[in-house]
Amino acid sequence: MSSTGTATDPHRKTLRGPRFWLAPLVVVTAVMSALGYFYLASMVSPADNLREFPMAIVNQDVGDVMPGDDEPRNLGNEITAAILDGIDPAEIDMQEMGISAANSGLDTGSLYGAIVIPSDFTKRTSILAQGSVVPGDIEKPIITVYSNPRTGTFATGIVGMISDTAMTQVNDTVGEQLTTQVTNTLAETAPDLQLSGGSLLTLQDPINVLDVEHKPLPDGTGAGLSAFYFTLLLILAGFTGATIVNTLVDTALGFIPTEYGPLYINRETTRMSRLTVLFIKWGIIVVLSLIVSALYLWIGTALGMPVPRALLMWEYGALAISAVGITSVSVMSVFGSAGLLVNLFIFIVLGLPSSGGTVPIEAMPKMFEWLSTFEPMHQIYIATRAILYFDGHSAAGLTHGVAMTLVGLGVGVALGAIVTWMYDRRGFHRSTELLALDTASVSDRGESPTGP
Repeated sequence: MSSTGTATDPHRKTLRGPRFWLAPLVVVTAVMSALGYFYLASMVSPADNLREFPMAIVNQDVGDVMPGDDEPRNLGNEITAAILDGIDPAEIDMQEMGISAANSGLDTGSLYGAIVIPSDFTKRTSILAQGSVVPGDIEKPIITVYSNPRTGTFATGIVGMISDTAMTQVNDTVGEQLTTQVTNTLAETAPDLQLSGGSLLTLQDPINVLDVEHKPLPDGTGAGLSAFYFTLLLILAGFTGATIVNTLVDTALGFIPTEYGPLYINRETTRMSRLTVLFIKWGIIVVLSLIVSALYLWIGTALGMPVPRALLMWEYGALAISAVGITSVSVMSVFGSAGLLVNLFIFIVLGLPSSGGTVPIEAMPKMFEWLSTFEPMHQIYIATRAILYFDGHSAAGLTHGVAMTLVGLGVGVALGAIVTWMYDRRGFHRSTELLALDTASVSDRGESPTGP
């Protein structure tokens, strides 16, 4: 007597298990939650997170005798002291320096802005006070606030916010002093004269504040965002390119099946070690990096984006793509399918908000400052910005960016080569034939197999 029945499909049990349904829900929810937190936390409160924002104040005033005073005064010194006393040094790193040092800081991007008091400030203020009661044309004394558009639109906005606050306070203080001084002088010397309404308004708002961009960016730079978007392209070329190369190579060598619509192709697995396959993927990525870097430059130039150091940008672009791509492939070779999530967190989830390409690092929570010390996107951004906006100046971040990119490349090469070599040595082969041979060899020696 024979019994009939349907064999139980083990995969049906998997479908009925809660882990099958919970795993994608938990993983995707966790990744999206991380994206939401890091992206929003980096930019929602820049004023609250402002920290050691680097600016300069340049006092060139030589001083002069003010009406009613017997001794010369230097209003530039008084204004500088008032500005320094009125800011929180933990939030704004306002550095006193000469005009040459300030220009150098603006030229290399180490300063976001500068407040410059000219040499004739006190003299012009004295003339304004005298002119308020003497007929004739007069000009207000000038203070110039330089912003640095090459450090980004958001940074320029913060400079404007800081200067507006400081200059409003200075104007009010100087205006009150001038009004009192001129009124007292008139009372003593010409009691029959009184200030006109126009003169009074001029004295109450005596300083002409000029907002000037230091070396404005040319057209085609997206108001200072082209360096950030070019950086993002380099990261995506390495990260996404590595994912595509990893899949196509594994498919061609038979390590994973191929699907084209309804076609399902399962090729014979190639008898190659993990390390050999990794070297093949690395070689493809290096060739791709040279092609894609040139392609980006061609597209950018065709769209009107200025690239003053095209050769240098091509060379560094290829290096950056290679470093990100080689490291990404190494991570996937070490962690398998989970390596895609690891790469996503390293290069995108943590990289974008800590890049400094949109919001300055000094206006983010401290966590992002810490991330920027090693996150690849920040290193690539400062090098790319130095090439596109600061003529490849080493002090503008090029040297640091290149060095950190090389460090990242070295870490990726070492991680992939060492770990895959260890996998091969311990018998964790991807080829079923090699795995069977290794298992049989171990069994012949009377040992326990170590394969997966």
